[in-house]
Amino acid sequence: MDVLTVKTRACEKLARDFGDTLASALADPKTVEIMLNADGRLWQERLGEPMRVIGTLSAARADALIRTVAGFHGKEVTRHQPLLECELPIDGSRFAAQFPPVVSSPVFAIRKKAIAVFALEDYVRDGIMTETQAEALKDAVARHRNILVIGGTGSGKTTLTNAIIGEMVALNPSERIVIIEDTGEICCKAENAVQYHTSPEVSMTALLKTTLRMRPDRILVGEVRGAEALDLLDAWNTGHEGGVATLHANSARAGLTRLKSLISRNTAAPIDIEPLIAEAVHCVVHIARTRAGRRVEDILQINGFEQGHYLTQPLTRSTHAKRSLSHLHARGACPDAAAGC
Repeated sequence: MDVLTVKTRACEKLARDFGDTLASALADPKTVEIMLNADGRLWQERLGEPMRVIGTLSAARADALIRTVAGFHGKEVTRHQPLLECELPIDGSRFAAQFPPVVSSPVFAIRKKAIAVFALEDYVRDGIMTETQAEALKDAVARHRNILVIGGTGSGKTTLTNAIIGEMVALNPSERIVIIEDTGEICCKAENAVQYHTSPEVSMTALLKTTLRMRPDRILVGEVRGAEALDLLDAWNTGHEGGVATLHANSARAGLTRLKSLISRNTAAPIDIEPLIAEAVHCVVHIARTRAGRRVEDILQINGFEQGHYLTQPLTRSTHAKRSLSHLHARGACPDAAAGC
């Protein structure tokens, strides 16, 4: 039996294991995330709505489902290997699961992959960012500025990155865009693009070095998590400006601090890290999930590093944003498509 047949049968089995409730939730275009807890209850988060229980799934069915997903990717889950992170074969959504003994019963979370399309203009229309903020981002894209998108979990970093990519494509459709991620979440509509995914055998650092040989005009990283931050900044500083990367942090300035921490993990990191950051990162955009909805809180321009301090200029703040991003998918939206960065 060839590999294609095996994977086709695995997808068919997975569709059966899902059942109607789970399959319906996955097909729902407003679904953001689906989660199974150890008590067997299935939770669904939909756009602009609180999480709710939509049904139950037995431990036996959850076990079978998780093993099928693992098998599709040539992996195995056991008591000694109880953690699984991969893409859902059905639609490419992010899939994370855990087995006993780290939990009392099999659990998983499905982060729905992007299906909707939004542009920077949509953010302005819905009060997520001001028109001035949108113009600042457009200007940064046009001038090939390197942009760091900062935010907490579920804040909308990927959505905003997709919007920025849309602006890149609208501005210059022929530019070659190279994207590196752990799992495929970024949505790129560019005709001239290559998307790389890391694997247990191939690190993000290795992929960053490989992309330099692939003639990129722009280098994008889905999420910077470790020592590869140094390799990204080196790439941005050596003739590959105009990229975007996302980073977990709670403010623009906290993002710079966290970036320094990640770079310091690299054995090749320079003694003075901040000047490198100031040279490579031109714009820091902070997006947050607030009670009123998601907001682009501020955009910070980085002008250098002197006497122990970053030279920064706050370009815009969200003082005039009034409406919620309730109907824009924080991580699942794929928007198509500024002064000062």
